[in-house]
Amino acid sequence: MKSILEQLYIGKITPEEDIIPEDPQYRMISGQVSNMMEMWKKKLSPEDFELLEQMLDLKVELHAMQNKACFVQGYKLGAKMTAEALS
Repeated sequence: MKSILEQLYIGKITPEEDIIPEDPQYRMISGQVSNMMEMWKKKLSPEDFELLEQMLDLKVELHAMQNKACFVQGYKLGAKMTAEALS
């Protein structure tokens, strides 16, 4: 079995793709989002709906950047805590 670092290097560990929130409201809210998107698709012109989707895609990108920064910061903090505990 390959080490965790080797698996991370070759792309076998992908936390952003593997994490599904355990919060019981996650699926309910996800369904609400899907329902609202369908509602807006019916209400808006195809051009306006496309603009809405583009804006939401940009919002997803921002959220992904924030998640990455939180992950890195948390990892660094954990490493510092480990180093302190070992010193």
